[in-house]
Parts: sequence; structure tokens; C-alpha cells
Amino acid sequence: IIRAPLTYLLDLPGKDVRGKMMSAFNQWLKIPQDKLDVIKRIIMLLHNASLLIDDIQDSSKLRRGLPVSHSIFGIPQTINAANYAFFLAQQELPRLGDVGAFEIFTEELLQLHRGQGMDIYWRDASTCPTEEEYFTMVSNKTGGLFRLAVKLMQLASESDKDYVPLVSVLGVIFQIRDDYLNLQSDKYAKNKGFGEDLTEGKFSFPIIHSIRSNPANIQLSSILKQRTTDIDVKLFAVAYIESTGSFEHCRRKLVELTAEARAMMETIADGRSEDMEVMDHILGMIGLEACGLEVASV
Repeated sequence: IIRAPLTYLLDLPGKDVRGKMMSAFNQWLKIPQDKLDVIKRIIMLLHNASLLIDDIQDSSKLRRGLPVSHSIFGIPQTINAANYAFFLAQQELPRLGDVGAFEIFTEELLQLHRGQGMDIYWRDASTCPTEEEYFTMVSNKTGGLFRLAVKLMQLASESDKDYVPLVSVLGVIFQIRDDYLNLQSDKYAKNKGFGEDLTEGKFSFPIIHSIRSNPANIQLSSILKQRTTDIDVKLFAVAYIESTGSFEHCRRKLVELTAEARAMMETIADGRSEDMEVMDHILGMIGLEACGLEVASV
């Protein structure tokens, strides 16, 4: 009963990008399978707990094409299940056999909540952040679980290489891609609803660029304040964002960041063909082709 909202979410079909990415990184870090399984469980619990809370904070209706947990079980029970999952994850830490895991866990969860707090503040105060502020927020919020996973893996690895800077860049790429697809992808619309970021009033990457490209025009910022569910208004907003070159700006930034990530990976791989294959596999998992970008060409 206590776990019902979490169990419901876990039963929804997902891509398990984080789990697959950990397996890919383990081709570099080479930690024992039992420890990798523990870390995967920790990240799975934290990720799904954060989704339960996110859907409440964002007043979301759909998750992976089906009703969100709190629409079925209610907000109080869903919050309780999410908090329960955070502590289930913490309960796994001693199995890693290193007290340093607790410090890493606490640090990254604090960062995650700082990032989420800024995202909510900008939305509720109708304050458009700068791109730099956005990158800081995303590094904390989206990059937090990626970083936590890799830091815990590094703790259990004999490798002396630091993969955290790379993971931070991958987290930003992942979020910009998500922001782009929220306003541009039919598949995304089917799973979460069309232009859900507009209904939420969220300052996503293309929206920030569009508003800041012409601050005198308050049409888009006004639409965000309305929390609109009107499809025609959302189509108007998407057309406006397109007219300011903001989707193209997203694509350019994704190309730039992917090139940065690839350069970091090439340094790690040091020309070894098997490591280069890992690199391509990791970049492929982010799914940039959905944004019309070829991973191999950037």
C-alpha cells in the first residue's frame, strides 16, 4: 500500500537511459557487477521518487502516456511514497562498503533540490533566468543523478580517471534535448501532452532564448503566466519561438555541447577502439537524432 504510487510508476514502460548509461560507463570503470546493481537500484529509486514529486509540482497529467501517480493515488500518498523511496535508496548505501558513499549521496541530493528549487522559483515568480543561470540549475537538477551514479561507481573502481565533468555536460545535453522535444516532438506530446512546458509556465531553454531575444515583446511571457491548456494558444507560442530562431539556437547548442562531450571522451579513450565504441554508445543513448542531429557527425 505504501509503495503503490511508486510501483505504479515503475510498471509504466520506460527507456531506463540512466541504467544503460551506467552499464556503458562501467566498460571504462570496471566495477564488480554486484556493486553496479546496488548503484543502479539507488539511482532507479531516486529517479522515480523525483518523478513522483515533479509531476505534483508541475501539475502534470500524463507520464509515459498514462495518468500520473497522484491522479490515481492522491497527492498525500504519492508524496509519502516518494519520500519512502528516497530512504529505500539511502538504505542501500552500506552495501557499497565505503562510508564516502553517504557524503556523495547527501551532496548530490542537496544539489538536486537546489536545482529544482530554482526551477520552481523562476516559474512561480514569472522570472526569466539567463542562460548561465539555466545551465547552473540544470547541472544541479538533471546532472545530479548522473553525477551521483558515476561518483559512486568511481568510489568502487580502481580507475583514477575523473568522469564527473563529462557527466555534467551530458546532463545539460539531456535537458536541452528534453526541452526541445517538449515543444517539437509528436511522440513527446503523446506521452506527456503537447507543449506541456507552456502549460506548466516553465522557463525551458528555447523559451528563455525566445523571451530574451526580444524583451520588449511580452507575448510569450504572458502566455506562460496563463498556464494555458488551449492548443491554439500553444501553437501560436511555438510559432513565435520558431520565429525568434530559438529552436535553431537549441540545435546549435546541442551540437556545441556534444562536440565538447566527444572531446572529453576522446581524451578518456586515448585512441583505443573499444573505448571509442563506448563513447559512441553513450552519445547514441541521449537520442539526439530525435532533434534532427546526427550523433556521428557532431
